[in-house]
Amino acid sequence: MEFFSHQTDFKFMATRHVWYGLSAILIIASIVMLFTRGLNLAIDFTGGVSAQANFPATVDLGAVRTQLAVAGFRDAQVQNFGSLRNIAIRLPPQPKLGNQAVHDRVESALRAVNPGATVQQLSVVGPQVGSQLETSAAWALGFTLLLIFLYIAFRFHTWRLSFGAILAVLHDPILVLGWFAASQTSFDLAVVAAILAVIGYSLNDTVVVFDRIRERFESNRRLAPNIVLDQSINQTLSRTIMTKVVTSIVVVALLVLGGPVLKGFSEALLIGILAGTYSSIYISSAVALECGLTAEHIFPTIKKTAVDHLP
Repeated sequence: MEFFSHQTDFKFMATRHVWYGLSAILIIASIVMLFTRGLNLAIDFTGGVSAQANFPATVDLGAVRTQLAVAGFRDAQVQNFGSLRNIAIRLPPQPKLGNQAVHDRVESALRAVNPGATVQQLSVVGPQVGSQLETSAAWALGFTLLLIFLYIAFRFHTWRLSFGAILAVLHDPILVLGWFAASQTSFDLAVVAAILAVIGYSLNDTVVVFDRIRERFESNRRLAPNIVLDQSINQTLSRTIMTKVVTSIVVVALLVLGGPVLKGFSEALLIGILAGTYSSIYISSAVALECGLTAEHIFPTIKKTAVDHLP
């Protein structure tokens, strides 16, 4: 099945500098947002109180937030989980209260909503644990980028494609982080997982295009690199669009129907999918072209041939 009724012939490489400019604007805006507004870090990173409670009947989340505010718990995050009778509560750090005092005060606030409410579980995440999670997330991203670079370089015999893939992989998470800084959506470990999934998903598209580039260079090694890249992207364009559209439908359904629990996760995936579609076309391959990619870099055993390069 093809998305287009005929083979497309878009000149992607001819307009690459325009898209470089757009990427630069988006990345600069994202970085500015990160430094000026920052991320709305959840208690996974900042520390705080996490509790789960059960009600004998369907509970009004707005009433729960109101009673928690009356009890002195400002900025409480309350959401359903499992059923409409179960709620998850996240509170900012409470350094002046012990665990039992927090438990009793939360349970008292919930019983003001419904006398049958009970706190089933309450745990305190300290700032030190949050800092460790933040460091672990950074290390996970760093190792991911390193392994991606080595994998692409080994598979395609050139650092030029690896460099393009790494820039594309960095491009997508930066835009996701910029969105979260601008929207102030809660940033938790689920969002970190979504960002890592976006990296893998974007890389998969990039590798598909790189495979087609290798096939095109193998079939005609005298063809100009910009033409090979245009042909390769056009030949995989239907697949790219169809897979992204189908995946986006699922993610949009999660965003709309999943509620607050999945909001951050779904937003990160959706922004990442859109950014990944763009970067796999205009960033990874175009950067490899700027680095002087030719057939002899992918097939190092062939003799150097006269190849027309872009100025």
